[in-house]
Amino acid sequence: MNKLPPMHPGEVLREEFMGPHGLKAYTLAERIGVPRTRLERIAKEEIGITADTALRLGAYFHTTPEFWLNLQTRFEIETRLRDRKIARQLHAIEEMAV
Repeated sequence: MNKLPPMHPGEVLREEFMGPHGLKAYTLAERIGVPRTRLERIAKEEIGITADTALRLGAYFHTTPEFWLNLQTRFEIETRLRDRKIARQLHAIEEMAV
C-alpha cells in the first residue's frame, strides 16, 4: 500500500487557514509583517516555515508557534525517511549501550 506524501505546512496554511478566511498572501503578509513573497512561497510549498514565521502565524491565527514548527518538522522527517539511502544508513547505526 502506497503512503500519501508528507503534508507540507504550506498546504495546511493555504487550505485550512488562508482559504477559509478568504486571505490572500498579500493581505496576510501585511498583517503579520513579512514579505508577500515569503507567504506565497510557503503556500506553494517551495519553502518551509521558520521560527519567525511560526511566531507571527501563531499570533495572527491564535495558534502556537509550535503548531507551525511541528508541521514543518514532521514534513522534513517524513520526507527524509522516504529516502532509501538514509533508511539504510539509519538501519546500520548501532544503538548506544546502556
